Amino acid sequence: MASPRWNEFLLGVRRELPMQLGVVPFGMIYGVLAVQSGMSPLAAQLSSVIVFAGSAQLVIAQMLAAGGSPLVILLTAIILNVRHVLYSASLGPHVGRLPRRWRMALAYLLTDEAYAVAIGRYVETAQAPPQPDARHWHFLGAGLTLWLFWNASTLLGVTFGAQLSPAWGLDFAIPLTFLALLVPSLGDGPSRVAALFGAIASVVLVAMPLKLGLFCAMLIGIAAGATWEVFMGGAKPSANPEGTRA
Repeated sequence: MASPRWNEFLLGVRRELPMQLGVVPFGMIYGVLAVQSGMSPLAAQLSSVIVFAGSAQLVIAQMLAAGGSPLVILLTAIILNVRHVLYSASLGPHVGRLPRRWRMALAYLLTDEAYAVAIGRYVETAQAPPQPDARHWHFLGAGLTLWLFWNASTLLGVTFGAQLSPAWGLDFAIPLTFLALLVPSLGDGPSRVAALFGAIASVVLVAMPLKLGLFCAMLIGIAAGATWEVFMGGAKPSANPEGTRA
């Protein structure tokens, strides 16, 4: 009979696997763009192994290829990853009791996709947490699955990028992947307003030099969401019925 830890790990893997349909072309595109932007194949691969930042890696590669200034690239990367602070705050009550080695490993594996799977497991079992509580293994299974697929697809892009036909239209997988993650998370007014204004601004400002349109659109979306929350009665964040710990 499998242990609760192994069951949770496998469940996390199974729930993460469908998302890899979007992650694989995403990683391949990153591998191709990273090399085209001037990075060595080894540096491009090590970026995925060490940094493991998905969208930030892709945007940085695109901005390097477009000749973006280091300051703009740095600011964009910071803004893009601010959401991880919110992810960490959301998961903190669930994983804060774990030993430091676990928290460090899970922090490294924290991505959009892994967060979606992990927080979903914590919420669905909030009323009756499994005993013993091995839900962090669920998180680990989801995070490791994404890490493996991301690095394998990066390797494919780095190695075979030159042979990929533009007719494949792989770049379309990127917005589809993020839309699949974004739409279910728009559960309150401020987040919907932030997404709407950010989307409109990104289209209107697309012609700005040095890819500044993306950076400005993020700020506009954040400002719009925050303004809505302050003046329209506040957000109604999803409940954390588990209280302060898993």
